[in-house]
Amino acid sequence: MKRILMAASLGAGLALASMPAKADLQLCNRTASKVQAAVGYKDKDGWVSEGWWSANPQACMKLVQGSLQARYYYIYAIDRQKGGNWGGKALFCMKEKIFTIRGINDCQGRGFEQQGFFEVDTGEKSDWTVNLSDDKAPAANAPAPAPAPQAAPAPQQGTTGNTQAQPLPLPAPDATPPANTNTQQGQ
Repeated sequence: MKRILMAASLGAGLALASMPAKADLQLCNRTASKVQAAVGYKDKDGWVSEGWWSANPQACMKLVQGSLQARYYYIYAIDRQKGGNWGGKALFCMKEKIFTIRGINDCQGRGFEQQGFFEVDTGEKSDWTVNLSDDKAPAANAPAPAPAPQAAPAPQQGTTGNTQAQPLPLPAPDATPPANTNTQQGQ
């Protein structure tokens, strides 16, 4: 009987050891509305923006699957039911329909919109979760209030992290997408 239990324990341990570690950029919708989100980041070929992902109220979605390769990611989210959005100062190209856009310059000249995304500093962790809440979405068509810059909360031990969605200051010049001076948006 002991051999069977030992073999079962060993088999369970091997199965757990062979499971891949969780490693994603996840966005959790802690609002009462359905939200859509887009993500921007820098990969080996340059800046890229992608969208749209949808999440029902109190649900999560993976914006980037697998181990995170960058320290900074940028997110823009829209509350399609109540109006309002979560945005920031890092300018990326986007469009209304599903998109993957390479580059951040001359968005309008290339037929895209330009939008400000908020920064997520993952602290170079391989896994990070961002939470959206109702009190962060301004009224539709109203300018977003300028929040006081805040550092992302320190993650718990391990390789995961968590932050509340709100605009953050831009990173050092080597990590930030350059601001496009041809913008037509008022800030």
